[in-house]
Amino acid sequence: MSRPVRIDSFLWAVRIFKTRSIAQDACRKGRVAINDVTAKPAKMVMAGDIISVRKPPVTLSFKVLQTTTNRMGAKLVPEYILNVTPPEQYELLEMKRMSGYVDRAQGLGRPTKRERRDLEQFLQAPVIDEPLLEEWNEETLDDDEEQDNPSSDLLDWDNW
Repeated sequence: MSRPVRIDSFLWAVRIFKTRSIAQDACRKGRVAINDVTAKPAKMVMAGDIISVRKPPVTLSFKVLQTTTNRMGAKLVPEYILNVTPPEQYELLEMKRMSGYVDRAQGLGRPTKRERRDLEQFLQAPVIDEPLLEEWNEETLDDDEEQDNPSSDLLDWDNW
């Protein structure tokens, strides 16, 4: 039979949290429960206990098969815990993933990568198309020739 171990150490060992300090913080914030009782970092966990971990937007549940304090490879984790998370929790996670950045109000905060690329493309686009610019220049030149412009006499554009 396996011996009791600290919950923060166990959560780190079975790769639920990346570091032990993150596991401790989760326990202190009340996001970890053992058999539906909120657990502090030093609370002992034994084989047969059900651990609930809230990682918003989901609550993950695991049954402890064996205890350990040594971190292990991901392939060995199923020997120590059994995932008993209800399927509804995974549906919540999928819905959150599908919504993406839609939750963010348009125009607020830092632009997303897509919005930034659209903005850069807009700013780099030519302001006036060349054919339109040529037509405009021809029309204005024709208008200038028809009018007798005294300011054109003052400036000698050919020698400038």
